[in-house]
Amino acid sequence: MSSSEKKPPRSPDPQQEPSKSRTLRSADLIRSIKEYADKLLEDGSTRGDLKILSRTLRELRYAFKVFAPYRHCRKVTIFGSARTKPDAPAYQQAVKLGRAMAEQDWMVITGAGDGIMGAGHEGAGRAHSMGLNILLPFEQSANAVIDGDHKLVHMKYFFTRKLMFVKECDAVVCLPGGFGTIDEGLEVLTLLQTGKHDMVPVVFLDAPGGTYWRALHEFINEQLLQGGMISAEDLHLYKVTDSYEAAVNEILNFYRRYHSMRYVREELVLRLNKELTEEQFDAITAQFSDILAAGTFRQTSALRAERDEPELDDKSRLVFQFNRRNLGRLRQMIDALNSSMPSQS
Repeated sequence: MSSSEKKPPRSPDPQQEPSKSRTLRSADLIRSIKEYADKLLEDGSTRGDLKILSRTLRELRYAFKVFAPYRHCRKVTIFGSARTKPDAPAYQQAVKLGRAMAEQDWMVITGAGDGIMGAGHEGAGRAHSMGLNILLPFEQSANAVIDGDHKLVHMKYFFTRKLMFVKECDAVVCLPGGFGTIDEGLEVLTLLQTGKHDMVPVVFLDAPGGTYWRALHEFINEQLLQGGMISAEDLHLYKVTDSYEAAVNEILNFYRRYHSMRYVREELVLRLNKELTEEQFDAITAQFSDILAAGTFRQTSALRAERDEPELDDKSRLVFQFNRRNLGRLRQMIDALNSSMPSQS
């Protein structure tokens, strides 16, 4: 073809189209935020109300900015007491857990304080640590590992801090702690049980030979389950152990075949690292048809609605209309998907 000949128009770059679509949708959301802000004055909001909203937006914007470069990294959130001493078995358990997860190239998120939080960072090391410090009249200084690091965020409100803890993590491990730790652990279970958060592994990790979380598990069984306040399948939403190795295995095995999930209109899409064989697919269909709201399971490639996540195009999909009620059974299905994964050896 000579230089004077007209070249055919270039086809759209498939990698640029999702980016353009995301930009347009983001602009719509920004306009909505501005519109709602303008309406606050029309509603007669007090200065106190506006200060809360202003600080909330500022905290979350900065936290999103800090976490954005690490969105591609798997992260585990570790909860536990700020008062646990370095010679305590639970402290050493947290150090070992943090080290083991960092060796798997996972990031470790904690509240950035001392005690269990500092132990998790001590084990992970500064490069694999992220912190969400709460500003209090006491206990507000960050631990030595994360202090001054660009991956440390200081927050005023507990609710924005808890949002970031759960939003940004791929697993949660709770070691013994006070009111805050119990609150954080049970809130995560509430979010999972009600479908307000994508499924993640949750581990309640005792010190070796400890009974802190085992006692809570017994209470849940004797009071909540036997009292009809939860279903037996809800017990699959968490694991209790006193072994950090078991905690690590629980987390890593959760992502053996399962990768992530997303709702596309009325359907739940499970992204899988490896496609199911026909035999495995039939087994899932036979065992878990009770969680279907309608239709059946189907295995497919990425859906058109998922074009905004081209980095996941290579994942196989298991798609179905989930009843959005039996979240414990959904967790059981994910476990079944992972257990059917061929051995790596």
